[in-house]
Amino acid sequence: MNSLEWVAAGLGVVNVALVVRRSVWNYPFGIAMVSLYFFVFFQARLYSDALLQVFFLIVNLYGWRSWLRARSESGEVPVATLSWRERAFWVAGTASFSLVWGLGMARFTDAAAPLLDAAIAGTSVAAQLLMARRRIENWVLWILVDVAAIGLYASRGLEPTAWLYALFLLLSIAGLVDWHRALRRQRAAAS
Repeated sequence: MNSLEWVAAGLGVVNVALVVRRSVWNYPFGIAMVSLYFFVFFQARLYSDALLQVFFLIVNLYGWRSWLRARSESGEVPVATLSWRERAFWVAGTASFSLVWGLGMARFTDAAAPLLDAAIAGTSVAAQLLMARRRIENWVLWILVDVAAIGLYASRGLEPTAWLYALFLLLSIAGLVDWHRALRRQRAAAS
């Protein structure tokens, strides 16, 4: 399964690099990556992460459509931020979902790290939805996911995936910076 993990990781690098650049072409790579990672995570008994890949497949299809519709004539994909109220809603919803999911995984499965796995999964769900909606806050959530995932995946012997998430961490920081610059350019152009 190690070669499958390496292929999925490679697809992930291309996917996130294209997201940072706000390219709609990130989505085909994302769809291929999550399809392969379903099997990688299932074999590692990280069931929340395996199920998360099914969700990611659906949201990648939604995001691809959303980004294509939002793209300007120049090919630029606009970005925006959440209000403080929306941020509070996303934080509360993500924390609640993650806790309920993690407790369920702890009770009903032999999951290797049910609470941490569920927190990574729940935060990833929120981040992916915010990314599909082109909200800058998705990068903050991805940074949190990346930091937590590096340790979890390394502890489960998924070294290529742990290294991938270390790279994702760097790309997420770059994405946060780049999307903030894009938002400033958008606001300047609208003035």
